Amino acid sequence: MKNIVSCLICGLVYAGPGGAAEGEVAAASVSPVQDEWNFAVTPYFWAAGLSGKFSERRLPVIDVQADFDKLFDDLDFGAMLIADARKGRYSIFGDLIYTKIGSRGDTPRGILATSADVKTSTFAGLVGVGYSVLENSPHQLDVVAGLRVWSVDMDVTLNGSILNGRKRSDSATWVDALVGVRGNYFLNQKFYLTGWGLVGAGGAEADWDVGLGVGYNFSKNVSAAIGYRAIGVDYSQGSFKFDAVLQGPMAGLTIRF
Repeated sequence: MKNIVSCLICGLVYAGPGGAAEGEVAAASVSPVQDEWNFAVTPYFWAAGLSGKFSERRLPVIDVQADFDKLFDDLDFGAMLIADARKGRYSIFGDLIYTKIGSRGDTPRGILATSADVKTSTFAGLVGVGYSVLENSPHQLDVVAGLRVWSVDMDVTLNGSILNGRKRSDSATWVDALVGVRGNYFLNQKFYLTGWGLVGAGGAEADWDVGLGVGYNFSKNVSAAIGYRAIGVDYSQGSFKFDAVLQGPMAGLTIRF
């Protein structure tokens, strides 16, 4: 089963929360930290394939494997947005992702059903804070912490064999706490490298987010970046299981003011 997720540009600096707004692709200014508030917003596109194991009550586990050769076949709708506020060495950020995806997966051994059509609506919202461990440096390295709210609605229709045509709908909402780092390394006044890594748990047994990218400053207020991002979450409650990894290339534009 293949899925594609489009997310608002976490501006590739997203090392999770905080810092240059979770995923704020835009590189922060090359100048030292300022003692006034600076804000940034980043719209972005994330071409992420979805793979993992999913299940609902009284239904077999569905195994989904994403293929990039049909990247846009499964995405029904996607909207994402990232915002960041920074003052001195402190930052506050938010990252919102909403997707509706339809795809097909396989069932174990194909006894009760040979395949399943799965439709998922997923909301993931992260709010966090960050603190820069570098002072008076053109580069940036933030320690970040935050909370991510997940809300997943899943509709499953089984195909073939004994349970052919059987349908089920279920949903789950939970909160995870995450910690990590993120940073920017400026190669010169125009080009920079950016990356992040977050890990945590809570409602889910595991929740992680990593990314790496390269960016370009068009001006003091506008920059763009491309890179690669992967998010994994393993949530189980009763018969509801959402054990997924979303990964793929992303690109975004950051506007600072």
